[in-house]
Amino acid sequence: MNEHKKIKLSVVDQTPVRKDSKPSIALNESVELAKFTEKIGFNRYWVSEHHNSTSFAGNSPEILIGQIASATNKIRIGSAGVMLSHYSPFKIAEEFKMLDAFYPGRIDLGIGRAPGTDRLTTEALNYPKEIINVQNEFPQMVKDLIGFTTNTLDENHKFKQINVSSGIPEETHPKIWLLGSSDYSARLAAKLGLPFSFADFFGHTHDIGPQIAKIYVEEFRPSEFLLKPKLNVALQVICAKSEEEAKYISSSRNFNKIVSTMGLKAYGFIKPEDASNWILNHNIQNNINYFTKGYIDGDPVQVKEQIIEASEKYETYDIGIVSNCYYFSDRKKSYELIANLF
Repeated sequence: MNEHKKIKLSVVDQTPVRKDSKPSIALNESVELAKFTEKIGFNRYWVSEHHNSTSFAGNSPEILIGQIASATNKIRIGSAGVMLSHYSPFKIAEEFKMLDAFYPGRIDLGIGRAPGTDRLTTEALNYPKEIINVQNEFPQMVKDLIGFTTNTLDENHKFKQINVSSGIPEETHPKIWLLGSSDYSARLAAKLGLPFSFADFFGHTHDIGPQIAKIYVEEFRPSEFLLKPKLNVALQVICAKSEEEAKYISSSRNFNKIVSTMGLKAYGFIKPEDASNWILNHNIQNNINYFTKGYIDGDPVQVKEQIIEASEKYETYDIGIVSNCYYFSDRKKSYELIANLF
């Protein structure tokens, strides 16, 4: 079998908002994109969590997952991810077990430890509680989430007697993934025997990604949920009919990224007609070159070659695709071209 035929594609959707548009439009586009990508053969559809963002509308993945699952038939739906450090593991388990009750065997619970926002918004998310020490407390939160979600809390656990859902346990439960861009998350996923998804799409992480993936695989300990490592890598990709068109479409994403890295509010994605005409100084252009170095933007031949190359570097056939741009039609076309490749 050709190596590219083994590649299984999934969608990672950050629900991008256009400048002078409404979050409600972006959220409904996520539902439409999920229906479309299910039809053309994608295996999973994950939605992200962002807070106090003017460019991404998905601040409640559990609600968006329910909307998408109700509009689709068989594609797995999940979070990429729930920022667990803000929340009670018990409550997250309740929410995702309810989703699984409605859509059994289709729900993924991806969790991350990053705040997904700025410091002040992090305080608001935790108020009036103190912000936790993530380094110290996050591992136990993940263990508790696993226990609540799968009814496997230790007998001596303080909350063992609490039922996450009433009655006999369901035959299925959400599949928990740990997401991350560092060796911390990789090592924790390996230690707990969980699947791991690496965020190569951040841009600045692609150089260290394969080494982190190797750490996960080498340190993996089998669990009752997973006997061998399961690795996904999420890539930033724009595919168009020509390389020139792909670069043009991606200018909106690049402009949005550079504005956010400068600590400014982007107020949504601007049109490529405008983004591609900005005259950038030397330092800004160098920054763009740095964070787009790992991005995959090009025609179908280029994109196929680079996705296969990433698959080989990470030694996984499980590939997630992030495609952020201004026009919804360009996003759909990019996913369609990628699906046709594999």
